[in-house]
Amino acid sequence: MAILTQRSSGILLHPSSLPGRYGIGGFGPESTSFLDFLAAAGQSLWQMLPLTPPGYTNSPYQSLSAFAGNPLLISPEWMASEGYLPQSLLDSIPETPVGRVNFQEVSKQWGALFHAAYQKFRAGSDLEEFAQRNAFWLDDYALFAALFDQHKGQPWNSWEPGIARRQPAAIAAAKKQLRQQVGYHTFLQYLFFRQFAALRAEATARGIGLIGDLPIFVDHNSADVWANQRLFTLDEAGAPTVIAGVPPDYFSTTGQRWGNPLYRWERMKQEGYGWWIERLRAAFGLYDVVRIDHFRGFQAYWEIPATEATAINGRWVPGPGAALFRALQKAFGHPAIIAEDLGLITPEVEALRDRFQLPGMKVMQFAFSDSGNQYLPHNFTTPNCVAYTGTHDNDTAHGWWAALERKSKRFAQHYLGHRGDHIGWDLIRLAFASIANTAIFPVQDLLELDSDGRMNIPGSQDGNWNWRMEPNALTPHIAERLRELTETFGRLAPQ
Repeated sequence: MAILTQRSSGILLHPSSLPGRYGIGGFGPESTSFLDFLAAAGQSLWQMLPLTPPGYTNSPYQSLSAFAGNPLLISPEWMASEGYLPQSLLDSIPETPVGRVNFQEVSKQWGALFHAAYQKFRAGSDLEEFAQRNAFWLDDYALFAALFDQHKGQPWNSWEPGIARRQPAAIAAAKKQLRQQVGYHTFLQYLFFRQFAALRAEATARGIGLIGDLPIFVDHNSADVWANQRLFTLDEAGAPTVIAGVPPDYFSTTGQRWGNPLYRWERMKQEGYGWWIERLRAAFGLYDVVRIDHFRGFQAYWEIPATEATAINGRWVPGPGAALFRALQKAFGHPAIIAEDLGLITPEVEALRDRFQLPGMKVMQFAFSDSGNQYLPHNFTTPNCVAYTGTHDNDTAHGWWAALERKSKRFAQHYLGHRGDHIGWDLIRLAFASIANTAIFPVQDLLELDSDGRMNIPGSQDGNWNWRMEPNALTPHIAERLRELTETFGRLAPQ
């Protein structure tokens, strides 16, 4: 937990948004270059979005697994350097134009590379050891992924009844029939975790901690729900009866209908919250700190009948509360967790957060209504919090500023003492100057990008998650300027 109790700062940037030759960022040389920039700029934290394999919307928050890694983040250069691919094969791939991620094209291209690597791969003891160490989730995921491919992405509850309901004879037959495909998906996970371990070692060598992101809910069409149907609110046919979301709020007048099946918390309690403990264990195997998305859902969650078209007609239902976090403390001591406590937060949610001494989030974009706003730094009551200029769900600072109503803009100008011509840097400075132990900002705010740099618009399905940074955007001048600001406010990473 020490990483969250000393003054520090860092950048929010998903690896897929890094520049690179092959159409998507990942764990290759582009990640190493970014780590070098962080070190030069005096930063000590790199926050990522979930690294799990995304589903049909390409959202990392709607994933095929809560445990597996996204193979599209594996570096082709690394695969060649490790002998999984001939360099000539990479050289034959045309250079991808700079711009947004074309997930369909990248998936097609990566699939060809992965199959070529798998054809020449000969399994050894290290892969077997990896498979044994991760058997809790890997066995089910590799089979699910093979079946998912076979059924062309159709929801698992539409598959053959024996497979959908996991009847032992049907599962055994599927494993035999799809042995090669199961091996292929196991191989991809082996590559992912092997390369990520190398990236984490590079970060540690530079004194940089990694912050991961854990969505509270999982996607219905996932290995997790298919393999653990007893733990989710499903009907006899395997379809959700009630689903997750949030009521109308800042982001949407009809609320957000996420569609995730809800947990059977009583059943999870009976099993000692074993699934959640294993999920956190896997996360801390990757990251130094874990941000849990939608923390308020542990105190009470918005339950929407699955037949509803929007999130308006739902109700608040009590969550597991302190019982879950007592189990996590018993397993991990005092884990380094950031509680994403945005939205409709009640005193009960704050009490749960504070009982377990979890830092919450203070978002600068939400601050400028009046002098009593809780997100204004002069109203922070504890350093045990994380100050953000914005999140992946917000517009960029410059996009937000352009659309901000006149009254709030005038208040912000008086508060900041600036006109807001460089509002990204103004908000970074405000977060850095606060008493918050930790300050994080999206790289888009550092680069002063407008709304074209936005990562996600909540409640929308198209055009999200595909933003990429321009090559060489992070210049030595920016690193020097950021380092000076970091040192001024006592957040400089130890040498």
